[in-house]
Amino acid sequence: MIKRDKYLNQLINAQKNGFPKIITGIRRCGKSFLLKEIYREYLINNGVQEKNILVMELDDDRNSKYRDPIELGEYVRNYCKGDGDYFVFIDEIQKVYKIMNPVLTEGKHVLAGEDTEETVSFVDVVLGLSREKNIDLYVTGSNSKMLSSDIVTEFRDKATNIALAPLSFEEYFEYVGGSATDAIYSYIQYGGMPLAVLKSDEERKEYLKNLFQTTYFSDIVERNHLKKSEALDELCNIISSSTGSLLNADKIANTFVSVRHEKINRTTVENYIAYFKDAFLLREASRYDLKGRKEIGALRKYYFCDTGLRNARLNFAFPDEGQMLENIVYNELCYNGYTVNVGAFDSVEKDKKGKSVRKTNEVDFYATKGVRSYYIQVTTDISNADTKAREIRPYIMLNDQVQKVLVINRPVNETRDEHGYTVIGIADFLLRFIK
Repeated sequence: MIKRDKYLNQLINAQKNGFPKIITGIRRCGKSFLLKEIYREYLINNGVQEKNILVMELDDDRNSKYRDPIELGEYVRNYCKGDGDYFVFIDEIQKVYKIMNPVLTEGKHVLAGEDTEETVSFVDVVLGLSREKNIDLYVTGSNSKMLSSDIVTEFRDKATNIALAPLSFEEYFEYVGGSATDAIYSYIQYGGMPLAVLKSDEERKEYLKNLFQTTYFSDIVERNHLKKSEALDELCNIISSSTGSLLNADKIANTFVSVRHEKINRTTVENYIAYFKDAFLLREASRYDLKGRKEIGALRKYYFCDTGLRNARLNFAFPDEGQMLENIVYNELCYNGYTVNVGAFDSVEKDKKGKSVRKTNEVDFYATKGVRSYYIQVTTDISNADTKAREIRPYIMLNDQVQKVLVINRPVNETRDEHGYTVIGIADFLLRFIK
């Protein structure tokens, strides 16, 4: 069994806190498995009787009756009338349809329309059941109705959100074992989608390509009522090939025009990016002024939640090692609880003619967690003197007290270079240094 200890511990810590636990995340990242296998096993091993764990799988035709919100609520309450506390798992909650308030329909359960104001939905059921003192409620879902990151706002401050991601490198390596160097190479190529990990290389490629096209795109198109997906598709390709590059809506729109020879406006680009972020496919890293200590500008970097999905978008034809290493480092820092920005600062330098010019310098990441803070440069190798000089140049110019780290794609132990900067191999950095 693939372990998901971080998320298991989050569930344990949120146990019986009086709020429903809403498990969100990209499709196929293991939300249902976390609840129905990992967490259920934990509960049983810690003395909870099986009869006190109710699993409601609403995508099962035998449970179709309980897609009615009133029926679902009544069934769960009746089941939980016995002694002791009950742990209730409702899977595929988006199957619960919205009905008009029965008070207004003579007690009949009538499907609500788009504009119906007085309704009963899965949100009402979840909040109602969570108020029962002997019920500890856990909810997951899959398609566009539950994938959206704004589902949490539906519950405002009345729910605990547990945001699940694909396997981190730590989780992936713990499962596959062997050489950390081999594991990194495989993880760069195919990422950490749980079901992909269990397949052969060729099967992984087909699985990830199909998953992206037939599932994620379908969800985004459905949720946002898009009539055509060609522009969305092209935009995704542009971001995929520009992973880790500084982008804004204007730059993306210009690239779109050069590729497709048709115009796309800035608002549409911004909306489409928001759709990808909303579905947990993309994360956004803003720029941070390392001298002024504030976020700056409209330029952003976009990283995929999973490198395998990014490579699948490009048919595994452009596995740029530098881009993917940067993507992995960003994801792993977030997984370990760091706040991560793209570092930037301006300097005034002399050009070849001796004229003073302003130049913007960049550090891949500025990562903070509690009292820990790091500048991080990610590179494939620093054996070439020019490459190393380019990577450490911003560090020399900053000359402050923040720990400066060079992460390289080589199996080397942590060392210090002649400037006192930390040099560390990617596996050691991910598995130990940032813990």
